[in-house]
Amino acid sequence: VHFIHVRSRQPNAMPLLIAHGWPGSVFEQIKLIGPLTDPTTYGGRAEDAYDVVIPSLPGFGFSSRPTEPGWGLERMGSAFDILMKRLGYTRYVAQGGDWGSGIVQAMGRQAPSGLLGIHTNLPSTVPNDVGPALGGGPLPAGVSEQERIVIENLKTFGQNGGLAYVTMMNARPQAVGYGLTDSPAGLAGWMLVHPGFAHWTYGADPAQSPTRDDVLDDFTLYWLTNTAASSARLYWENRGRNLISAGAQMTHEISVPVAVTVFPEEVYRAPETWARRAFRNLIYYREAERGGHFAAWEHPELFATE
Repeated sequence: VHFIHVRSRQPNAMPLLIAHGWPGSVFEQIKLIGPLTDPTTYGGRAEDAYDVVIPSLPGFGFSSRPTEPGWGLERMGSAFDILMKRLGYTRYVAQGGDWGSGIVQAMGRQAPSGLLGIHTNLPSTVPNDVGPALGGGPLPAGVSEQERIVIENLKTFGQNGGLAYVTMMNARPQAVGYGLTDSPAGLAGWMLVHPGFAHWTYGADPAQSPTRDDVLDDFTLYWLTNTAASSARLYWENRGRNLISAGAQMTHEISVPVAVTVFPEEVYRAPETWARRAFRNLIYYREAERGGHFAAWEHPELFATE
């Protein structure tokens, strides 16, 4: 497992593991390192400092590519706990978005010794009784207006092809991989289909983060390490387990404290009511004022504060 490890100058810094997703990478969290390890420089308090560990998921970037089935969320979560223990950390917290959210939630289910809590910005909170409504069925009884809007948005997103790339990589990641490893333009085109880039202006606004170079760096990492196919395997490993479904991700088994931040431009904006149903030990929930799927890239100081 390849990883970035940056220790804070503060002696009592809390160890923090941050897990990325697809089509992200360790580059997605680079701008978090300063605010998290050196908060006083960014207007924070010394006691808020973290030692930061940012691993590349197996099959992504410079990490090894799995050569056998079974490298799903649970095994990655176990591997990341082993990584933290080998670095000498006996107590730590974990954060994740996208697939990283699934990984840290798996860690929450496993509850290894020393894991004090998890934070996610893409929580698995869609209740089981909402599934039929997403397919065009009736709304479940007692749905609030906010919940109804979330259901309608998710239904529209699916009907408009928002999950087409997920369906393809769930079913045939190797077939997709042939094209993605043959052309860097094809790789970039496929990754830019991800809904996390819906509000990105392709570098037209020089003040926008991520910049065009940030995004090209991320895609180039996949290209130079030839990991388009191996990273897509995570979809195949998790097929049939919807990442935002509370039932599919067995959130009821998570015993460690959970914190959730919802960003307004995220594909799925989890209502607090669903978050409290999904996580029996939810200790923090907040709707941020800005940011989307790649919030750590887009607003690193806000993300670090969360």
